[in-house]
Formats: sequence, C-alpha cells, structure tokens
Amino acid sequence: MVTGRLCWVPLLLVLGVGSGSGGGGGSRRRRLLASKVNKHKPWIETSYHGVITENNDTVILDPPLVALDKDAPVPFAGEICAFKIHGQELPFEAVVLNKTSGEGRLRARSPIDCELQKEYTFIIQAYDCGTGPQETAWKKSHKAVVHIQVKDVNEFAPTFKEPAYKAVVTEGKMYDSILQVEAVDEDCSPQYSQICNYEIVTTDVPFAIDRNGNVRNTEKLSYDKQRQYEILVTAYDCGQKPAAQDTLVQVDVKPVCKPGWQDWTKRIEYQPGSGSVPLFPSIHLETCDGAVSSIQITTELQTNYIGKGCDRETYSEKSLQKLCGASSGIIDLLPSPSAATNWTTGLLVDSSEMIFKFDGRQGAKIPDGVVPKNLTDQFTITMWMKHGPSPGVRAEKETILCNSDKTEMNRHHYALYVHNCRLVFLLRKDFDQADTFRPAEFHWKPDQICDKEWHYYVINVEFPVVTLYMDGATYEPYLVTNDWPIHPSHIAMQLTVGACWQGGDVTKPRFAQFFHGSLASLTIRPGKMDRQKVVSCLQACKEGLDINSLESLGQGIKYHFNPSQSVLVMEGDDIGNINRALQKVSYINSRQFPTVGVRHLKVSSKVQCFGEDVCISLPDVDAYVMVLQAVEPQITLHGTDRVWRPTAQFESAKGVTLFPDIKIVSTFAKTEAPGDLKATAPKSKVFEEMLHNLDFCDILVLGGDLDPKQECLELSHSELHQRHLDATNSTAGYSIYGVGSMSCYEQVLRHIRYRNWHPAALEARRFRLKCSELNGRYTSNEFNLEVSVLHEVRVSDKEHVNHLIVQPPFLQSVHHPESQTSIQRSSVVPSIATVVIIISVCMLLFVVAMGMYRVRIVHQHFTQESEAAKEAEMDWDDSALTITVNPMEKHGAPARGEDETEEEEEEDLSSSSSDSEGSDEEYGVGRGGHGQGGAAQAQLEWDDSTLPY
Repeated sequence: MVTGRLCWVPLLLVLGVGSGSGGGGGSRRRRLLASKVNKHKPWIETSYHGVITENNDTVILDPPLVALDKDAPVPFAGEICAFKIHGQELPFEAVVLNKTSGEGRLRARSPIDCELQKEYTFIIQAYDCGTGPQETAWKKSHKAVVHIQVKDVNEFAPTFKEPAYKAVVTEGKMYDSILQVEAVDEDCSPQYSQICNYEIVTTDVPFAIDRNGNVRNTEKLSYDKQRQYEILVTAYDCGQKPAAQDTLVQVDVKPVCKPGWQDWTKRIEYQPGSGSVPLFPSIHLETCDGAVSSIQITTELQTNYIGKGCDRETYSEKSLQKLCGASSGIIDLLPSPSAATNWTTGLLVDSSEMIFKFDGRQGAKIPDGVVPKNLTDQFTITMWMKHGPSPGVRAEKETILCNSDKTEMNRHHYALYVHNCRLVFLLRKDFDQADTFRPAEFHWKPDQICDKEWHYYVINVEFPVVTLYMDGATYEPYLVTNDWPIHPSHIAMQLTVGACWQGGDVTKPRFAQFFHGSLASLTIRPGKMDRQKVVSCLQACKEGLDINSLESLGQGIKYHFNPSQSVLVMEGDDIGNINRALQKVSYINSRQFPTVGVRHLKVSSKVQCFGEDVCISLPDVDAYVMVLQAVEPQITLHGTDRVWRPTAQFESAKGVTLFPDIKIVSTFAKTEAPGDLKATAPKSKVFEEMLHNLDFCDILVLGGDLDPKQECLELSHSELHQRHLDATNSTAGYSIYGVGSMSCYEQVLRHIRYRNWHPAALEARRFRLKCSELNGRYTSNEFNLEVSVLHEVRVSDKEHVNHLIVQPPFLQSVHHPESQTSIQRSSVVPSIATVVIIISVCMLLFVVAMGMYRVRIVHQHFTQESEAAKEAEMDWDDSALTITVNPMEKHGAPARGEDETEEEEEEDLSSSSSDSEGSDEEYGVGRGGHGQGGAAQAQLEWDDSTLPY
C-alpha cells in the first residue's frame, strides 16, 4: 500500500503543475481529476449483530466493522474516514481505527443499563475521505442494520415483597404450608432476575422452606413450650446472589382451648416517677365455654427480698422519725458509722440502707451517756429484724439488746433476745421499799420470728404492762414470769447490741449470746409510745399494689388489701367484670429514687362452677415488675470560694458568714435526638434541673482542727428548728442533718458563721462543704472555701515614699465576689506605676524651674555666644544623674537649640518615664502629646557647672 501511494504522487504533481496566472484552470483540473479518481463508494456488510455488557463501553460485533473501497490505494478516495450512525439519542458511536484498512469499532458513549433497555437496532454507514484533506466529495456506503443485545450483569440482589410475614397456627398440627414468602429481582436477564432458592437463616427452629417460598413446620408446636416464633428467611437468585435484606416470618402458636388467663406479658417495666402503672391492661379469662358461677383472684406482689421487706425510704432513722412526726428524744442505737457514732464501724453493713448483719461472732458496745442509765417505767424499743430458725435443738439465747454489769457480776438489767423462735424481753427493776415479786420476763411466739422475712417490731413498756406490735398488729405476751428486784450496787453497766456483755464469772470480760440475723433502725426512746399513726408511717412500704379508678370496678366486685398493699383479693361472679377489674390492678412506687430490681408477681385463681363435680382449674400467672434505674442526680454546690474580711468582722459577735451566696442545684442528663432525625448524627445531652430532698451537709475544717480557745463555727438554733433540722458541732467541722429541701439547706448554710478572737495571726482558713441525699447514695461535689483576713497597712509620713513603692502582700490578682467590692476599693493602695509618676512630676517641676532660671541669665548676658555656650553646657557628665521629664509637659520658653540635642534629652528621659506609661491616663496625660507639640516645646539650656548632684 505504501508503494502504491508513492507511485501516484508524481502523477498528481504533474497534473497539478501550472503557472500562477493559470490558477483557475488548475482548480478545475483538480476537480476533474478527483472525480476520475474517487469512482467507488465504500462497502460494508448489510447487517451486524453485537453484544455489549452493561456498564461497559465495548461492543463486540459479528462480523467485525470493516469498510472497503475499490478506489484504494488512491489517497483519500480509497481511505475510510468515518462511520455514521443514524438514529435519535442512541448511546453509541462508531470510530475509525485505521483509515487505510477501513477497520472501525462500535462503542458506547454512556453507561448501558440492561434494566432500562435490553437491545438496540440502528443504521450505520461508512464514508471515505473524498478527494482531499478538506473532506470534500465524500462518498458513503449503503445502509447496514446493526442489532445490539445488552448482556446482563448480576448487580441487583433479591428483595422481598413484604418486610415481614405473619401467620397463626394451632398447636399440635402439621402444616404443608403455613405461609408463602416471595422475593423479586430487578435484573433484566432470566438468569439473574429469577429466584431459584429460599433459605431459613435462623437456626434450631422447627420450620423448613421450599424453592417456592412455602414455610412449613417440621414438628408439632406447643403453645406452652413457645407461643411465638420469629425466623429470618433469605432468597437467592439463579446467580446465587443472596437477598440484600432478610425478611422476618412471625408464627404465633394458638393453643388448643385451655382455660386460663390470656394476653398478659411476663415482664412489666416500671420507670420511676410514672405513678400507678397497670400490670395487665389486656388480660382476660378464657373458660373454654365452661360454666363458672364465681371466681376469686389473689394478686400477690413479692418484695420480701427488697431492702427491709419492701422498698422503703433509706434515710437515717432519726430523719425517718421526723418525717413521720415522731416525738423527740429518740436514740438511734445502730446509726451510720461516723466520727461521733463510731461504735457501728466494725459491723457488717448491707448496701446503703444501713442494714446490719450479725453472723454470731460480733457485737457493738454503746458508749456511756448515749442512753440514760435508769430508764423510767415508760419507754419504747423499735427495730426491723430478719431472723431464721436457730441451729440445734436447744439453741442459745440470741441477744438483740442487752444492758448488763460491766465488771464483777453478770446481772442483766434489761435485754431483748430471741430464744427458740420466741421473742423475750427482760426487765429487772431496781430494789425499793416494796421487796416483792414483779413481772420480769415477757414472752411472745408469733410465727414471723423465724420466717427469714423482714418485720417491724415495737416493744412498748408501760410497766408492769409490756406490749408487742409487729407489722402494726398487737401481740400480748403468752407468758410473763416474775422475779425479785435487783439490789442496788456501784457497778457500772454496759449497753450492747448483737450480743450481751459478760463481765462476771469469767477470767476476762467478753461478749456472749451472739445474735444471728439482720437488724436495722434499732432505737430506744424514753417516755410514752408514739401514736399508732407514727408507727404505721415508720413501717409503711413505698411500693405496692393499687387499683386505678375504684369507682369503675363494676358492680358485684369485692376487693380487699392487706396492710402493706402487697396482696389484693378480688371476687365476683361475672367474667367480664372480673376481667375489667384485673386490668385495673397496677403497681405504684412513690419513692423518687426507688430500689432497682425485680418484683415478682403471682396471680392465683379459685373457680366455682354451677353444681358440677368437676370444675375448671386455672394455672397461676407468674410475672414480674422490673423497676428501672432512676435518673442519677448530679448535686452541684457553687458560690464564692474565696473571701477577704477585715479583722474587726472576725472578732465581732456576728463573725464572718461563710456561705452568703451558696447555691445547691441538682440536674440530670437527658439525651435528645437531633432535629434532622439522621441516624448518623450524634445525640445531644441536655441537662435539666430537678428537685429533691437532702439529708445532710458536712462542713469540714481543712488544715487542722479549730482551736476552741480562739475560733469556732456558729449557727443559730432557730434556723435549724424552724426547718426541722439538727446539727452537731465539733472542732473538726459542722454537720447539718435531717430531711429537708435543697432550698431549706441553702438558707441554713447561708447563716453559718466563723468567728476568731485573734485574727491578727491568721492568714487563711479553709473549709470544705459536701451534701448528700438518701444517706450518702447521691453526693454533691466538694466545695472548697478559703477565708482570709484583710490586714491594714499603716505608715508614717516620713516613711510614706519608701513604703508606697513596695506592693502590699495582700494585693493579689484574684477574682472577688461583688459583695466585697466596697471593701476592696477602700483598701487598695496606689500601685508602683502611680508612685513613679508622682516622683517624676515632682522632679520635672524642679528641673524645669532651675532650667528656666538659668536660661534667662544666659540669654541676657551671653546673647552673642549662645551657640558656643549651649554646646559647652550640654557637654556634662550625667553618669550619676537621672532626670525624669514628662514628655507631655509643654513649656512656655522659646524653642532654642538643635534637633539632635532634643533627641538626646528624649533618650535620657525615656528610661525614667517608661515605668509610668501604664498610668498616664490616670493623670490625664496622653502618650502622643510630645510628638504632637514638637515644634512648640521649648529647648532647655542651663549651666550645670554649679548644679549639685
């Protein structure tokens, strides 16, 4: 082909030769030559069949795209320049790969999607290159039909028509098809668009599925075994591509009709603060057409393993007594361990509810003075006790409370103990004129003594009568034994808890008769017993069963609660009314921060039928209430954490108020979803304020205890009394306790005062404040306060200048509260910068006066030699003199002298005036004054030969 082209070149050159004047004739000759050279049209096949894979641009044609021209090897005329496709908006184009050979390629201009169009048909033509490079006189081939088929790619996964399927079956039956699931595929080809298989993803389920999606059971289902099955099913297309999302198949098992309660849930969640929540809002009784004449339902809430038998307030015993309105004078024998009540430190404690466990090896000695030595004929002992059967046939006495001789003898003056599941109270009266038998031992034997459950006991002594109240019920002693009075002696007595002190008949005094069980809130109070209302309040549960809307129970429904509202009995003869009544039974917990955990529920039924020997039996309903965690409060104390006060205020009778602006805030974190509801967006936390009580606040002295000879903490008793709070004061700090609102504690804390009779030697006193709720369950941050003495600095007139340039030690860069602004302003001493300014101004005035005087003399007597005199005067030794000139000062003397002299003076003055730049504004002097009045300022000249340094 290359050789052919070279052969044609001379001919073309010869034909194209012509003079410049014959250009028009040459063009006609070239056109004539072209028509003679490009004689034939290109030739292509009449039809083509092609295949293209979707999302690809290469089309495979059969036969290949090749155009032939008989004019070859003539240049242009025998070459193929283009393939053109005829059709509207076709996503294909044809390109020439080799003009000489006529080889071309068909390709896609944009991605091809089989799902949009599976095949394309269009017309294509080939064009030669005409007569020259200007693409003139092209000739085109005949039209050829191109048919292209799009090859599918398995890009789509099967999807189910329904996101979930549900069916109901009866237990005990086998089904060929319980339900049918169906999936589709969006691919275009039969291979990838058809579903070839279904599969159950969930393992260990009694179900199977066939290729058509029919779900069947492989074994008989039992309603009692499992009432509902949830299985996941996936699908595969014929390319074995699994479904993008599995579908859920829910199969509910319907029982063969069996009498019993239906449509109830085993778990009931209770959110604290929800009030009364229904337990079984949809429950109903299925009798299977049985004839029922009446039914009795007993609903029992089992809380014996929560706290002291149920959810009760966990405040200290003294706080609970005040909340219930008990009389004053109650002595807590098992208080929380602290510095003042340290006898319970070594005892085993269960949780934060101050439950003390006694394992038969420990006891606690009550210090002298806590309980009066000689109780009157009237006093009351209260306690919570949990006790089980004693080991052995003849068990020893298990002492709860004992007052015995400390040494020498082993006499028991009064004691409370358990012996063989009997509760015994011993009271030996002192000897008086009547030397007769008196009641000494009182015995009770209720079944609850050894049932391992919590019970509330009140032993009321009104000698010679002693009465036991247990859980609000009255028990008289079944046995009372008499004994002789105890003869008086000078032997000291020891009061103990959990064991009895044996001071005599042994080589070394020790504990004996240990208690096995748990105790809480053990108190003793001289005087008459509180009202029954107070006793009921102290033992009342904060959780129990409730009935919503008693008036809508319906006619013929009888109900009864036990005292603690843990058992509810309802009875009726109409099934519909019984259903509605049980749907209204609810659980309530009035505590703001209840104990988290499970409360078991049991509903038992007794059915009576109409004269039939055999009546239906109903299985019990076993459920539970899950009390969720309440929001955790964050108690925050904030206020002024550093104060200064003058010595006179420390010495005054009112002293220094420590927390004048203390604020107690409790917040809880609440998570909120973002506003745009995007799953990827992070959730924001919002803190909301909440209100609750506090039960104590401690003020701890840091850096050593208080010296009672010269300092103390004070608080008016009226502030405590009117808010029903108590307090203890010691050299280690001040403790305020009792149940009260946060605002009450704020008011009391704002009246705490610190006094110091010798504050001169005091630099600072530091205190730490911390508050608590629920006996330490929730505590606040530790708020630290520092109180400093504002010392006064007094100086004499002679030492005024020297003392002012030294910064006082109490002038520190700290943040002061607004309440101290007036004190601080009155005690501020001028700063160093201010002092330097004053000294500089004084020296300036002196120098200016001397200079003006010398200038006048020189100007009058040496006018002709002014320049020489000035140079001589400015050439002086100033090594020992520093002259401070205010650069803002303007002088009335005429400006005389050279500029460089003025610059030298400014340099000398700059070092002395730099310290006063910060306070220029205070004296009305601007920094730019010197530059603004440069020409107007006078040049100073003087003779320094006689100036003293």
